[in-house]
Amino acid sequence: EVQLVESGGGLVQTGGSLRLSCAASGFTFNDYAIAWFRQAPGKEREGVSCVGIDGITYYANSFKGRFTMSSDNSKNAVYLRLNSLKPEDTAVYYCAAVPGLANGCGSDYDYNYWGQGTQVTVSS
Repeated sequence: EVQLVESGGGLVQTGGSLRLSCAASGFTFNDYAIAWFRQAPGKEREGVSCVGIDGITYYANSFKGRFTMSSDNSKNAVYLRLNSLKPEDTAVYYCAAVPGLANGCGSDYDYNYWGQGTQVTVSS
């Protein structure tokens, strides 16, 4: 059974940082692209970053330079470092996985498996 479990969210002040984790199980880690998405209240879900089966990390332009995605294949985990947080970064952050995706992150419709999400709240 494929499982994705996010953790690391919380309440942080403007300008602060968080590191989100996504623990993956039930599939061959290197055969799947894994992505981070977020959804703010009243807004559509948006892609943040992903690492494809090619091992390349991609970012949506809005997050380049502030957010950093990394992975630890030995732990079947990916991480998302959030820096210089702003109130508009308040959202539920999800990790998602899909087999065989490379050359970009695709859209959320491409992803088969989703975690339950972790809430990030940035106070002003």
